[in-house]
Amino acid sequence: MINTVDIVAIPAFHDNYIWVIRCADQRSVFVVDPGDAEPVIKWLQENHCVLAGILITHHHADHVGGVPRLLEHASVPVFGPSQSPAECINHPLDEGQKVTCFGIDFDILRVPGHTLDHIAYYAGGESPRKPILFSGDTLFAGGCGRLFEGSTAQMYRSLQTLSALPDDTEVYCAHEYTLANLRFALAVEPHNPDLKQRWDDDSAARATDTPTVPSSLALEKCTNPFIRTGIPSVASAATARIDIANPPEEAIFAALRKWKDQF
Repeated sequence: MINTVDIVAIPAFHDNYIWVIRCADQRSVFVVDPGDAEPVIKWLQENHCVLAGILITHHHADHVGGVPRLLEHASVPVFGPSQSPAECINHPLDEGQKVTCFGIDFDILRVPGHTLDHIAYYAGGESPRKPILFSGDTLFAGGCGRLFEGSTAQMYRSLQTLSALPDDTEVYCAHEYTLANLRFALAVEPHNPDLKQRWDDDSAARATDTPTVPSSLALEKCTNPFIRTGIPSVASAATARIDIANPPEEAIFAALRKWKDQF
């Protein structure tokens, strides 16, 4: 029997999401990337739940800053990348390892680029549950993370790894950056009908303060320029900004990332 799992967003700071993994018939929960402890503690109290564990994708403060306070609240395992400088991680993880939450196995995927230590958590689908991806700051709804430590080659390969997952994968990223990302995507592909529809849908959601995430990998594949580097319309828009004839997809990605940084 597949456990029924709910994933709940706790807004934090200006645009972060802290994700709660909750099993329907249990009071214990896991949280993902708690940059701030107070909204998590408040949510736990209001929902009569207890903290069972913490999953970390990378070491930036808006993802780990709340961990010390949460560990004062409850002594729980903190899973995160083995290469991370974050001292709060007490269960380091490497590529190919797993973390089990309520009977669901999350595979650990190394996805450097945004930071060198970045990992993602992926659980394959098992009917009626769809596959789940906690992508941190690597793959965003409509975009990808900035390169603070890694190279464009690393981020390109990381996005290729994630885009190879099943189309029905639910993508839980860590920020509400969607509309800003889609504005850029529309500059790249102004005639993409799927992208135009997504802009309308997500604009309506934000007008009522509704999260635009999770998205699906299928939606990302038809609207997110950073994983559409092989699509002629994306390649043409990027190639117009670089002096390379017939550039490889990695060079197209690099041009897009530079363009977005200046957008």
